[in-house]
Amino acid sequence: MAVVENGHTILSNIIATQINSHKRFGGVVPEVASRHHVQQITRCTEEAMAQAGVDYDDLTAVAVTMGPGLVGALLIGVTAAKVIAFAHHLPLIPINHMAGHTYAASYVAPFEFPLLALLVSGGHTELVYMQSDYDFEIIGDTRDDAVGEAYDKIGRVLGITYPAGKEVDALAHEGQDTFHFPRAMLEEDNLDFSFSGLKSAFINTVHHADQLNETLDRADLATSFQAAVLDILVGKTLRALQTHPVHQLVIAGGVAANQGLRERMHTELAKLPNPPQLLIPPLRLCGDNAAMIGAAAHVALAKGIRGDLHLNADPGLSFDTRTA
Repeated sequence: MAVVENGHTILSNIIATQINSHKRFGGVVPEVASRHHVQQITRCTEEAMAQAGVDYDDLTAVAVTMGPGLVGALLIGVTAAKVIAFAHHLPLIPINHMAGHTYAASYVAPFEFPLLALLVSGGHTELVYMQSDYDFEIIGDTRDDAVGEAYDKIGRVLGITYPAGKEVDALAHEGQDTFHFPRAMLEEDNLDFSFSGLKSAFINTVHHADQLNETLDRADLATSFQAAVLDILVGKTLRALQTHPVHQLVIAGGVAANQGLRERMHTELAKLPNPPQLLIPPLRLCGDNAAMIGAAAHVALAKGIRGDLHLNADPGLSFDTRTA
């Protein structure tokens, strides 16, 4: 829960993390996530309002993530938002979760269009082209696993608890790319991604070594995996910049916190004759948070986007896909 002023000033941003609850299961359990939402949503709302020093009379609108995501958790948020909007006669603004991640970068600098966004998280890996505010065109998408999901799955093989991304990233800075895992679809003439082959190659390499009683260097495994990931993500993004010239490049979503990705993108952009401005949200706004929803909602409100009391959660919600 967050209170945001004019889409640019964060007055409060409260996050009730569930990571410790999900660690023992090696990933998010939908029923557990929904139960946590029920338990925390009222407390988080009260804390966000108190920290911001505002009352409901000070609010202009109520925004809520309607999807994509886990349907149980989404339903609790949507229901709470509808109750608040109805009780206090406020407009209700439905927000796409990935639009929120994109607009988290607007806290770094105002958007200048056209703009390209690389959205990377546990559930998404996509390239989105924006010609104007709140105009999203998917020009590249993952064919299978999202990159964050791949990190968590190979992290489990390395004995790293969920979520694995941060520790894998740290480990990747200590080794060498000795395994040369495949870079799926990197040479194909499109902007789509694939990580299932990379994930399978990693797991098969480790399992084969186990069968032979061989011990593989964990740092080299992490480095080799991350090297393949970065080649794919950065390579596809650079190709997108050739076909879609832009003023700014946004990297957003949980995996935007990856230090290797940040460093590699800075390095590769510096080689371009006229590189776009790189916008990456601060670490506290890379993961799921409500301040990013508030930033997106400020634009959506100006564009007249509204929900009503029939608003429902949409776990499979996507941007409208157009031909690249």
